[in-house]
Amino acid sequence: MKKKILAAIAAGLIALSSFSATNAASREEIAAINVQTASDFQFWNENSPILAKIVDFVEDTTNPFSQNYIPPEDRIATFDMDGTFYCETAPLYFQETMFLHRVLDDKNYVAPKKYLNLAKKIRPKVLAKEKLTPSESKMYFEGLTAVYEGMTIDEYRAYVRNFMQDNETGLTNLKRGEAFYLPMVEIISYLTNNGFNVYIDSACSYYTTRELVEGVIPIQSDRILGSDFGLTSTNMGKEDPHDHFYDRFKEKIVISGKPLKDNAKTRKIFSILNQIGKKPVLAFGNSSGDSGMLEFTLQDNKYRSESFFVICDDVERELGNLERAKNDRKLAEKRGWNPISMKNDFKTIYGYNVKRAK
Repeated sequence: MKKKILAAIAAGLIALSSFSATNAASREEIAAINVQTASDFQFWNENSPILAKIVDFVEDTTNPFSQNYIPPEDRIATFDMDGTFYCETAPLYFQETMFLHRVLDDKNYVAPKKYLNLAKKIRPKVLAKEKLTPSESKMYFEGLTAVYEGMTIDEYRAYVRNFMQDNETGLTNLKRGEAFYLPMVEIISYLTNNGFNVYIDSACSYYTTRELVEGVIPIQSDRILGSDFGLTSTNMGKEDPHDHFYDRFKEKIVISGKPLKDNAKTRKIFSILNQIGKKPVLAFGNSSGDSGMLEFTLQDNKYRSESFFVICDDVERELGNLERAKNDRKLAEKRGWNPISMKNDFKTIYGYNVKRAK
């Protein structure tokens, strides 16, 4: 045990020195983050009251002599992804940004005319962070799956991997596949190392989320809850899936192109009930889309419970929006969610040389 602890400390020191010398933390460096005790945190400001609260929660609820002790099987923690531990600002969610790339920049794909016209119209708005019209938003949402119709899941995940190599928009020295909030990755590691069962409960699709976090974040693929891509078989036609006999020699499973079943707000509660079967004791989100998960965690919980709300209020190391940040803080304080300030609580976000592009 002593050798393992010393090895972990040494790995942490090596990781810290490499982070400070590189553009951003690589996926390999992110995967090496290993936080077992409060003294292992490297990417939070030492005086952060939020970090102190999280540490107190963990030490209290894992202490078998505490009245707040939570048995390991009931230590459920849920995390949203985009904006909670992964970038959603450059210029928008990963999935939505990849749609624009697919339609406008992929020379191997010819998009349906309606999506091509939509993408040309809305990309300037998205880059300028202007609000879309309701009809634009509706077609945009439909396009998130329609432009991958006929792809197998393996082909789609390969497409995600390829897009991950692109540079983030508006931030220096950062690729899309590296855009994880290092302090929040530390929290996931800390919880995992202290016997918590950590789940992702995201509005991003299962398949996008799994590809982004695989090999980087210590969360098993069967603990990822997300929006549902509609699937079909190449031979199923209009037949219902429960009536169709799948012939492994003649067909394959592909993306149907039908709109996502959006895992947001109250649907996040349904996902928890259907796929976890237990109420979380910790929940982490960043927008009203996470409200169901955050509220459900605090409602009539038989254990000590907390919800946390990540606020993007950093305009130098992130693409923060101060007006939204102010409103988010008001919402968090009103609902009893602990606000996490990127500006005040995080020592770094992506790595020490990642900043907002001029």
